[in-house]
Amino acid sequence: MELLKLLSTNEIAAQVITFLVLLFLMKRFAWKPFFKVLDDRKERIASEFKKIDDTKNEVAGLRADYETRISLIEDEARKRIEQAIDEGRKAAELIRQGAREEGETILAKAQESIKQEAAQAEEELKDRIVDITIAIASKVVEEKLTFEDDRKIVGRFIKELEKK
Repeated sequence: MELLKLLSTNEIAAQVITFLVLLFLMKRFAWKPFFKVLDDRKERIASEFKKIDDTKNEVAGLRADYETRISLIEDEARKRIEQAIDEGRKAAELIRQGAREEGETILAKAQESIKQEAAQAEEELKDRIVDITIAIASKVVEEKLTFEDDRKIVGRFIKELEKK
């Protein structure tokens, strides 16, 4: 209260009028630019947030695209691996089949060789039988034996052939 006593009514009125004039001038000249700066800053901040959101959305889209591509690459790799396995199996089967055919060819050649050797042995055996028969016939003719002696000689000959 003592402060009010020190101030006069004229001073208070002058200060109120000065304050109102200053308030009017501020409102007229300073507030609009000041609020404009604040509004511009608010818009700039909002646009930055919008850019951040757009960037987040773009990153999410790129990530989804990346994951899709990775999935496609993995599927393609899996398909190629399966294809390589199938080709390997086919190659192994071709090798097995070639080995079988080669084995069959070798077996056929061996059988043919055995047949030839058997035929040759048979021919040799026939030649030996002929030689033995001639030798026996020579002995029979030389000895000029009886019918029974001839039968005994031929029987021995047959037994010798059976043994050989």
